[in-house]
Amino acid sequence: MTYDLENFCADCQKDITEAGDTSNLENVRTNLEKLLENQDFLDATCGPDAEAGTHVLYQDPDKDFMVLAHINPTGKTSPPHDHGKSWAIYGQAIQFTEMSEYDRVDDETEDGIAEVSLRKKYRLEPGMAGMFKAHEIHSIHFPDNARFIRVTGTDLTQLHTKRFDQNAGTVTVIAPNDTGDVSGAASVAS
Repeated sequence: MTYDLENFCADCQKDITEAGDTSNLENVRTNLEKLLENQDFLDATCGPDAEAGTHVLYQDPDKDFMVLAHINPTGKTSPPHDHGKSWAIYGQAIQFTEMSEYDRVDDETEDGIAEVSLRKKYRLEPGMAGMFKAHEIHSIHFPDNARFIRVTGTDLTQLHTKRFDQNAGTVTVIAPNDTGDVSGAASVAS
């Protein structure tokens, strides 16, 4: 039997014991890689005829996690940012996504002031999945026509998130439903 979106969502319902739980995220990540092996699923959600934009494939009514398809006709690099209290798992379908993880290195005593330092950088190729936990500072870069599946712990447009400007040494809190021009903040491609 082919592992499909329905199987994946059923497994997520088992692995995510309550909204915000992160204890079994590695299972979700490996199951997303399994889903990415399903060529029929990829063709239907991320194929050449897929409409540009971010599309909700599933939102769980009880546990609140979401499965989204990101169809990106134009490449983009996001500034360092977080997803607030939510986690996010990216599964690469087409092209690649470069993932960068940062540590906040200032003492966090001044509002609006922040310094971040690159900790790790890696590339997701088709079939690979990577994960960012809640409040983990990261940025992504992808080329034209990159496509990926993203699973989030909740609707990111409803959360306060942070965007970091490395050059200015600042941090901005992004309110719910305001992308703050962060490529992929809540609903675009982060």
